[in-house]
Amino acid sequence: MQSTDVTQRFLFDNADARGQLVSLELAYREILAKHDYPEPVRALLGEMLAASVLLSTAIKFDGLLILQARSSGPLSTLMIECSSSQEVRGIARYADDLAGERLNELMPDGLLAITIDPDNGQRYQGIVSLEGGTLANALEGYFANSEQLPTQFRLVADGRVARGFMLQALPADRQPDPEQRAATWEHLSILANTLSAEELISLDNQTVLRRLYHEEDVRLFDESPVIFKCSCSAERSGNAIVSLGREDALALLDERGGEVAVDCQFCNASYRFDREALEGLFEAAEERARGLH
Repeated sequence: MQSTDVTQRFLFDNADARGQLVSLELAYREILAKHDYPEPVRALLGEMLAASVLLSTAIKFDGLLILQARSSGPLSTLMIECSSSQEVRGIARYADDLAGERLNELMPDGLLAITIDPDNGQRYQGIVSLEGGTLANALEGYFANSEQLPTQFRLVADGRVARGFMLQALPADRQPDPEQRAATWEHLSILANTLSAEELISLDNQTVLRRLYHEEDVRLFDESPVIFKCSCSAERSGNAIVSLGREDALALLDERGGEVAVDCQFCNASYRFDREALEGLFEAAEERARGLH
């Protein structure tokens, strides 16, 4: 029995290709429970969620992956953060008079940014147009143009379950002959194209692979869990206030009637600081500064 929130890698024994499957229910529902999103936004945010987990497994790093789509259309922002240990959170921003259902209707002339923020090393960002009518098509364009890695995506979400499938070519190893490798990739891709949204959302991972590649030697690896986890905290909220500077922070305190609240846009948690708490934050910051000298 497949768990509800997992990602699984698969590998072809006789071909230079690999893949990844993701199934999300609890994490998806927790993200949706924080905001009252319209149905089209719920679906697209689910697709972004599945895509972010697939990308976090395809790109080797330790840190945070941020998948963000922006446009001047009625759906201005879709954003998912996924850590290298598959901890996720997400948010959407949209107009009150939202109309339309498809990505190209809701986010015309949009851009998709993939940002890698490693624990150690430099931050990296790749940007691609939201072309092709779907998020899957935009991601395929990104890998074809930026990474030179033929990659296929299937993404589907219905407000309850989010599912994703990725097939990706690997550097020459098992098949050194270029023509043979190209023919094999075309064969695997054609089979992947037969996977319907209904099948992806209703079948478990083993059944999906058996349905697509029953004549291939495919290894399905162990499940890795995916969980919703917001990275907000009282400490991070306090640091944000300190970054304002003492004078501005105290002016804000007076303006807000003796209490400053920092609200997390992802999970709706609220961190509140009165004058005593603010003074404590700045005293602690000054102590740390003295310790550095």
